[in-house]
Amino acid sequence: MKTTHRIIIFCLILLNSSPLVGQKSQYIWTFGDSAGIDFNNLSNPQPIVSSMDSRGSCTSISDSLGDLLFYAGINYYDLGFSTNVYNSLHQQMPNGDSLKGVAWYNELTIVPMPSNANKYYLFTLDVNFDIGLYYSIIDMNLNGGLGDVILKNHNLNSNYWAGTIKAIKHANGRDWWLLTRTAANNFDDKYYRYLVSPSGIDSMPAQQIGTGSQTGFVEFKWNKQGDRMAMINLPGLIELYDFDRCTGLLSNPVTIRQPVLVNPSPKIWSCEFSSTGDFLYISANPIIPDSSRLIQVDLRNYPNNITLDTLWSTYYPKVTAGELKRGPDDKIYFSCSFTETLNTFPYDDTTYNAYNMNLGVINSPDSLGLACNFQPWSFYLNGKRTYWGLPNNPDYDMGPVVGSICDSLSTGIASINDTKGVIKNAFPNPNNGAFYLELKQTFSEDVYAELYSLQGKLCARQLLDNTHYTTAIRFDSVSSGVYILKLRSPNSNLGTMKIVIAK
Repeated sequence: MKTTHRIIIFCLILLNSSPLVGQKSQYIWTFGDSAGIDFNNLSNPQPIVSSMDSRGSCTSISDSLGDLLFYAGINYYDLGFSTNVYNSLHQQMPNGDSLKGVAWYNELTIVPMPSNANKYYLFTLDVNFDIGLYYSIIDMNLNGGLGDVILKNHNLNSNYWAGTIKAIKHANGRDWWLLTRTAANNFDDKYYRYLVSPSGIDSMPAQQIGTGSQTGFVEFKWNKQGDRMAMINLPGLIELYDFDRCTGLLSNPVTIRQPVLVNPSPKIWSCEFSSTGDFLYISANPIIPDSSRLIQVDLRNYPNNITLDTLWSTYYPKVTAGELKRGPDDKIYFSCSFTETLNTFPYDDTTYNAYNMNLGVINSPDSLGLACNFQPWSFYLNGKRTYWGLPNNPDYDMGPVVGSICDSLSTGIASINDTKGVIKNAFPNPNNGAFYLELKQTFSEDVYAELYSLQGKLCARQLLDNTHYTTAIRFDSVSSGVYILKLRSPNSNLGTMKIVIAK
């Protein structure tokens, strides 16, 4: 078969592999003590009642019409904590009890199974007793469409984890990246990533980049566009990265605020981007002075001239700032736990007040300063109560990066000469794995040419001769296909190009 015929057939296969994209999969939230929100009317979201009883970790998912499918939370019992799964009737699913996950923060998330529209992965971190990363599988075809947990507590990794696991759509709009990182007391301090695709869950090489975690209280959030990630931790670190949805790799770390390892510490709890990504919001609880705060980070001139502005603080009543989360309406919701009484979690049966029965709302997050219109304790939960947590749901409705270097599932193969950064050309292209890479500059640091599959798997790697503008590349062991060529220094993406290998 001629080389051109191989390429055409390969492209046609990719074009016929279009993913299913939801519309309202994040429109139902469940959290706190029996609380929840229905966003199906974006102009007037409504509180709902759930079976949740979680101080922090919780997650939920709806179908494409906005109808609740199921949710999960780390609930409190007399003997400790346990992760439970609930169906759309707010009943515990069969086998939906005692999932591993004894934790406090953002240790749960739900990821749809790319190979089966009716099955879902529930990922859980346990940072206290059964240390590790686990997943369970929910089949929504069972139990009359209410779902059943058909696989429970499968261990992926037994590292000591920081208390956050996050998911984001792959640039192809079908697969998923799962990202977490080890805690400060682990033998390493790295970001761990997993690719969730029709072939299952694949562990990718861990990435050591940016500032160390220093703690087990870590959170990261992506902007709505999915190309930038913020990382914060309890000692006050605020760090931003570029994120590549093709490869799941972070690059170009920018530290906005260094951690403070002695008191008074900022005690940062959460962060969230405005819908445009121009502003980042931070919740914090400095022990000295004893207050809770909401901070706005102005990123409009990023990475230069970044400013931080405290928009709101309170000393009394005594509340502890918790999770910030952007809703489907692009407002940002802010949960605080009422900590005036001894029994912070669970609350006493008599502890109901305006501070634990309402969320704060940033009504115009893309506006500077007080124009963002933050209203504390303004969203009434209809008599239900909140603690620190809001659902750790990814953006289920995020589509592919149209026209990107790895958007093969929806738009087919882009131009072979699609270059970015310091790459000037690659020739010949297509090739048999041997080609020349022409660059716009030379380098004083080590630079690698890395070849990735369209799903983000690293297939080959070669150290460049960084003293010349043109260097020979040989990827002899790679089979025929379409690949992403990344030019990388230790902490930066320097260039991207699509390479076709036909043997």
